[in-house]
Amino acid sequence: MTDKEIQQTKGVVFNIQKYSVHDGPGIRTVVFLKGCPLKCKWCSNPESQSFTAEIAYSRNKCITVSECLRCGEICSVGALTKGEDDKIDVNWQTCTNCLACADVCPAGALITYGEERTVKSVIDEVEKDATFYARSGGGLTLGGGEPLAQPEFALALLKEAKRRYMKTAIETCGHVSEKVIVEACKYINTVMFDIKSLDPEKHKQFTGQDNLRIMNNLKAIRKAYPKLKIRVRTPVIPGFNDTSKDIEAIVNFIEPLEVEFELLPYHRLGTQKYINTGREYMLGDVSLDNNHFLKLKEVASKHPALI
Repeated sequence: MTDKEIQQTKGVVFNIQKYSVHDGPGIRTVVFLKGCPLKCKWCSNPESQSFTAEIAYSRNKCITVSECLRCGEICSVGALTKGEDDKIDVNWQTCTNCLACADVCPAGALITYGEERTVKSVIDEVEKDATFYARSGGGLTLGGGEPLAQPEFALALLKEAKRRYMKTAIETCGHVSEKVIVEACKYINTVMFDIKSLDPEKHKQFTGQDNLRIMNNLKAIRKAYPKLKIRVRTPVIPGFNDTSKDIEAIVNFIEPLEVEFELLPYHRLGTQKYINTGREYMLGDVSLDNNHFLKLKEVASKHPALI
């Protein structure tokens, strides 16, 4: 592809977050791509799972039906009706995600997650903060969802970023084509790679997929790029991988691969998004005791490069 063809490649982005310091080295801009092959029960970005744009509804922003019914008037399938509190109710089973209601909502109660963008429009926006990247060692991070689930778009973003001398990073669940992830790493400075569990059945139960492809891909990119900076991240999820045995298994698997390792404590910061998009939070009302997390971190400390 020519540079112009790369710049005009299109994909679906649901957020661009600036001044991030938790998604790779230095100050970074994170571009979140929609779509993911996994359906993790604890996912903090449920709006990222679908590959297409979708509606979200924040009830507290609705200015009531008495004041405004623009959304109800434009909805062609009757998915928006008056609730008992004089605010809109959304019938998520009826909604077709035509997005028309978000276009007319004056209060921003109805919004759209997901927008088709060109590579050029995204990288132009990221490049506005190039001064911060140069001073801090930061750059562009692709997140999601699973960014490599839009392979052509993700690769084009990485190529264009490299052409403009930006440092790049990616956050990946690893459940993608080996060919794609190995190709992508040509243009990446830092890979943040999730290893959630080494138990294939448990992995499938909690994410919808087993872990074989994920484990093989981690080994493949380390073999192809012996000096690439890779950070394995494991979110500690109650009832899923929160035992010493689970963490020891991950440590033993990754130790020969010479990667960094980071344990992330479970949180419920994304649960409101489930309500706003008409989804059920599948993990229920669970929590992670901090003392228990610290004990698991002691287990993880057997890894020589624990973060």
